[in-house]
Amino acid sequence: MDDSKKVTTPLSNPPAQVKFSEAFFYWLKLGLISFGGPAGQIAIMHHDLVEKKRWISDQRFLHALNYCMVLPGPEGQQLATYIGWLMHKTWGGIVAGVLFVLPSFFILVGLAYVYLMYGTVHTIAGLLYGIKPAVVAIVLFAAYRIGSRALKNNVMWFIAALSFLAIFAFQMPFPLIVILAGLAGSLGGRFLPTYFNAGIGHNASSTQYGAALIDNDTPTPDHALFSYRKAAKITLIGLAIWIAVMGVLMVSYGWTGAYTQMGWFFTKAALLTFGGAYAVLPYVFQGAVEHYHWLTATQMIDGLALGETTPGPLIMVVTFVGFVGGWVSQVFGAHSVFLSAIVGAMIVTFFTFLPSFIFILLGGPFIETTHGNIKFTAPLSAITAAVVGVILNLALFFAYHVFWHESGWNGPVDWFSLILALLALTAILRFKVGVIPIILGCGVIGMLWKLVN
Repeated sequence: MDDSKKVTTPLSNPPAQVKFSEAFFYWLKLGLISFGGPAGQIAIMHHDLVEKKRWISDQRFLHALNYCMVLPGPEGQQLATYIGWLMHKTWGGIVAGVLFVLPSFFILVGLAYVYLMYGTVHTIAGLLYGIKPAVVAIVLFAAYRIGSRALKNNVMWFIAALSFLAIFAFQMPFPLIVILAGLAGSLGGRFLPTYFNAGIGHNASSTQYGAALIDNDTPTPDHALFSYRKAAKITLIGLAIWIAVMGVLMVSYGWTGAYTQMGWFFTKAALLTFGGAYAVLPYVFQGAVEHYHWLTATQMIDGLALGETTPGPLIMVVTFVGFVGGWVSQVFGAHSVFLSAIVGAMIVTFFTFLPSFIFILLGGPFIETTHGNIKFTAPLSAITAAVVGVILNLALFFAYHVFWHESGWNGPVDWFSLILALLALTAILRFKVGVIPIILGCGVIGMLWKLVN
């Protein structure tokens, strides 16, 4: 009986200080196992860092998460950066954030190379043929999941409907939709606060896991204290890095060069990733596929399918876009397409994630110093509602290219793909099957179907 009490009673002493090397290997491991999108990644970190290792308390973990939720960019990667920074200063945050995405980068580069070299081989073509309907189901589920959380009243439903019409019927740019939704939320929060106070934050857990290294009442470490001088320094360094890299690209390839335009376009994309990767994908489609022609719509869907099967944030699909764009652009000549592709992938990934590091290192001290609630609920609620409409449009875009291919609405329907998508959606909604089993299962079915036919 006494032993049982010892096991279930929260530990009163915090764990020993964590060495930088120990944290390094944990962040590397996290980068290799962080499947399941932001929800899965946050769940893994909460289990490891709050419940098991007790590096940070539940309250401080959720406090950091709430900040990451209101930032553009992948919240899972930003949360890892935040905790790494809180524990081991600037380099701790940089290492945590980089290792969160580095394994995914190399995996996607390898998959992109196989795709471009052997994508037309019958077996691989069949695999991708089966994965595409699964992607349609997954995006539809994403719209449902975010919608069920965000559309809590008629006003939110109205914003989502307007957003869908704006991008579907009027081809309104995604950045403009985000700006208008945020403005509506700001006004609504002032004049109709009842409809705009839902937010999308995470509920705090009342579970006690024992004393943590960074506990609720642990004083803010010196490096995490806010000062205007420190904020100005981080801002200047961040801008200097961005200007330096963009300057090298402009001098080397000109403003209209493929690499320079990749840097500029994905900087803008990085600042617009409110609501997760699914929300910004329409913007990436508009730019990478329709404007710059770095890849085709089919290749973009294939890239998203491959991105769903790898660890790390889903926004890493931009690495695939950069690789294919560099391959097609042949910046270093026809005999060095692989080098062109690798550099393209590196440029796109760098500019996509640079703002995330700046936001954490710049805003983290302010958040840690205040320890108060973040007052962005109303604009964020409206933006999230608008994101639902945008994601629904994305799902229809995918469905059109998967079920009708290039034949148009008046052409024959690919009934096999349609049925496979419905089966995948049923498996996700009814039987709670995970994304990876759905992707792999549909891929195998598609491969077998192509071999039989």
